[in-house]
Amino acid sequence: MRKPELSLHGVFPALVTPFERKTEALDEDALRRLIRHVLPYVDGVVTSGTTGEFPYLSRAEQRRMVEIAREEVGDRLVIAGCGASGTAQAIALAADAAEAGADAILVVTPFFLHPSDKGIYQHYVDITTHVDIPLILYNIPQVVDAYLPRTVVQDLADLPNVVAMKDSSGNLTYTMEVLEYAGDRIDLLIGHDEVVVPALAGGVTGMILASAQVYPEIWQQVLRLMDEGRIAEARALQRQVQKLSRIFCQYGGGVAVKAALNMMGVQVGVPRSPLKAVGGALIHETRAEIQLELEKLGKIAAEDEPFAYPDGPLASRFGDLELSEADIRAHGLRLGSGSAGEGLNRVQLDLIGGRKDSPLGDAYALQLTYPLHGREALTTILEPGLTVQPSTLLLPTLPQKNLRQANMIYGPTQSALGRAIVDALEAGTIPAQAASDEVLIVLATVHPKAIDRHALYQSVYQAARAAIAQAFGA
Repeated sequence: MRKPELSLHGVFPALVTPFERKTEALDEDALRRLIRHVLPYVDGVVTSGTTGEFPYLSRAEQRRMVEIAREEVGDRLVIAGCGASGTAQAIALAADAAEAGADAILVVTPFFLHPSDKGIYQHYVDITTHVDIPLILYNIPQVVDAYLPRTVVQDLADLPNVVAMKDSSGNLTYTMEVLEYAGDRIDLLIGHDEVVVPALAGGVTGMILASAQVYPEIWQQVLRLMDEGRIAEARALQRQVQKLSRIFCQYGGGVAVKAALNMMGVQVGVPRSPLKAVGGALIHETRAEIQLELEKLGKIAAEDEPFAYPDGPLASRFGDLELSEADIRAHGLRLGSGSAGEGLNRVQLDLIGGRKDSPLGDAYALQLTYPLHGREALTTILEPGLTVQPSTLLLPTLPQKNLRQANMIYGPTQSALGRAIVDALEAGTIPAQAASDEVLIVLATVHPKAIDRHALYQSVYQAARAAIAQAFGA
C-alpha cells in the first residue's frame, strides 16, 4: 500500500494557543489573527503541539483549533497535534482532527508512564489502524524524558500512514541516524530551532518550529538558500536569529514565544496555568534579551532612552555627593576614571577616595542615610557578609527603572568592583594603610539595555582597575 501524497518540504510554525488574559479561555479571534500573521510566509500550520501547551487543552479545544486553522489557511497544510500518554486518548484526538479537516496529525511518543519499545510501536500502529490520516512521529526527549527509539522509527517507517517524523531533540547524531535508517521512506522535519541549517544540510526536508511564528520569513529564506546550495548565506541568517532561537528552545517555546509575539503587537494572551509569563519561567533579563533581539530584527521599534556617559572635568562629576571641585582640591581627595567594553557592555566608573574624616566620609554616610531615589547606593561586597576594604559605595549614575536594570548594577557590577578592589589591594596598587583609613565612592554608568552579565562583569573589572590605578597614582 502506497503512502499518501503529502509535501512536507517547507516551514510550519508550531502555533502557540492564545488564551484570554483574565479567564485563560481559548481566544479564537486571537488564534485567527495569529494564523493570518504567519500565513504569507509559511507552508502550513501546526496546532496543539508542545508550543501550543497541548497537555492543558481539552479535547474540544483541540478540535476547535483544527477547525479554525482549516478555515484560515486555505489549501495549505493543517497539522494537528494529537499527543496523549494513552493510546485511546490519542486515537480520539486523531479522529477529531481528521473530521475537523486536518491534513496530518503529529503524535508524540507516549509520556509519563514509559512503555517498552514494543508498546511504543503498538501505540502508533493502533492509531494508524483506527484513523485514516497521515501521521507524523514526534521525538522530543526534553519533555518526554525518553527518545523515540531509532529501531522503532525504522519499523514504523514501513507503515503506510506514517509519512514523516519531527525531531526536536537537537541531537544531530540521532537525526542523522534516523535519516540513515528511515530517510528513504519518510520525511524528517527538524523541530529544534538552534540547528536548522546543519539539519537541512544533513537531509531533513523542512521544519516545524516555535520561532516560525516570530520570524517565519527568515526560515523561508534559509530553506531557499539551502536548496540553492548557498550555505554561507543561510548560516549567516541562522546566526542572526540564534540567540532568540536558543531562548525559545530553553524555555520550551510557549512562554517565551508568547512574550515575543505580545511585544510585537500580535496579542496571544498568557500561558495557561501553571505556566507563568513573568515572575516564574521568564526572568527580567530574559524578557529584556527577547526585546533587544526583536529590535535588532526590526520586529519592534527600538526604545531609545536619552543616555550619555559622563564627560567634562573629572572633579565636576561628583555634584550628587555635594562635593565641589574646591572641596576635592582642598582635602586632597583621590580621583580616578575608567572605561571598558563595547556597545551595550561599555561601562564608565568614576571613583573618588579620601580619608574617613574628610567631607567624603560625610558624603559616604549621607548616601547610606538618605539614598537617592532609584539610585540607591550599595556597599560593595566580595561575597555575602564580606565587605571590601577600603569601604566602598557603589552609586549608579542612572535611575534604575526596572528590576532587570537593577540586577545589572547590584549584581555583576557590584561583584566585579569588589573583586577589582581586593585584587588592587593585594597587588599594592591600593596602599595597606588606605584600607583602614579611607573610603571610596564609585559612580557607575552602565548602559540601560545591558543584559550580558558575563561581559558586563569583565567590563566593570577592567574599568575599575583603571580608575583605581589613576586614583592611587599607580
